[in-house]
Amino acid sequence: MLSILDRYFLRELGQTMAATAIVLVTVLAGSTFAHVLQQVANGSYPASVMFQVLGLNMLDGLSNLLPLSGYVGALWAMGRMYRESEMHVLASSGMGPRGLFRPVAMLAVGIALAVGVVSLWLGPWASRTSAALIDAANRSVIAAGLDAGRFTELPGKDGVIFVDSLSRDGSRLGRTFIATERKSGDGTVHLRLITGKHGQLFQESDGAGRFLGLRDGWQYDVPLGGDNWRRIRYQGNDASLSNVQDDGDDNNPVHNLDTPALTRTDSNEARAELAWRVGSPVMALVLMMLSLPLARQNPREARYGRLLLAVLTFFLYYNLLALCNGQISKGHWHGSGPMWLISLVAFGIGAWMFRNQHQPRRVRAATTEAAA
Repeated sequence: MLSILDRYFLRELGQTMAATAIVLVTVLAGSTFAHVLQQVANGSYPASVMFQVLGLNMLDGLSNLLPLSGYVGALWAMGRMYRESEMHVLASSGMGPRGLFRPVAMLAVGIALAVGVVSLWLGPWASRTSAALIDAANRSVIAAGLDAGRFTELPGKDGVIFVDSLSRDGSRLGRTFIATERKSGDGTVHLRLITGKHGQLFQESDGAGRFLGLRDGWQYDVPLGGDNWRRIRYQGNDASLSNVQDDGDDNNPVHNLDTPALTRTDSNEARAELAWRVGSPVMALVLMMLSLPLARQNPREARYGRLLLAVLTFFLYYNLLALCNGQISKGHWHGSGPMWLISLVAFGIGAWMFRNQHQPRRVRAATTEAAA
């Protein structure tokens, strides 16, 4: 049964954590959207699936965002209570450290469960779905930026393409016209014109290159300023479109595996990925424990002094975990023991600091009772 103080703390902490999560989600959405736009411009993503990819990438990033939201929200809410002397009034009315620890622990368990769901299931599912969506869209000629009835620029090819019709899925096209420019070894600019009655889009085996397989048409090679132009009749002609660019950051097939499949995969990358997924809920619990002592401040202290210290603590803890995970991924370590040790030490430090902060208060209370 929750007491009045428990409900008050849960409301204050929950509201502040929710507000913090909204701000961080907005920041994440902006950075993710900029990244997706860059990939669309590079030809990695078709514009038609841009917003689906954006949403799935944001869902995948919640495993890191939720622990940080809970940590910063708890710091901000409890810091305000300390600055406005609410904590001192509650302590003088008989509220001990357990009265503060209980609601924070309830929220910590809830955040850890949510992070576990995202890290172990939703995040990999979102990453897999995003990769499948992009792969399916890249097999469509529409994904190359083409549209029936208008001239479309070929990215990086110094030319244009025109098709009079497209199938609904964008895999087949009707009459096609392509115009490109190239410069020969002697500096002469050649205009290359290709026409075809119909065509189809296909990719290389590695999925990197996209080509239009044109059928039954003509190809013209016209040097500008010259009269030695050539005309070729063909039955089949493969014309290159913009290649699918690989940005490097999203090329992590291990991350796309579901957790049961990950446990059956024997590789350094799989062990590192599994250690990070399992460690994410633990990280949420450790950060909430650290927020208890780091939020305490004197009303006369600088408003953002403790918050700055807490942010530095977060970066130190997070980077230590990332460093350990990198060692596992490179095969230097074969277990996640160091990551668990760091989390255990951080949790112990937070618990010791929280207990130590409330110890003098109990000693003074005992002394006052003895004098009375």
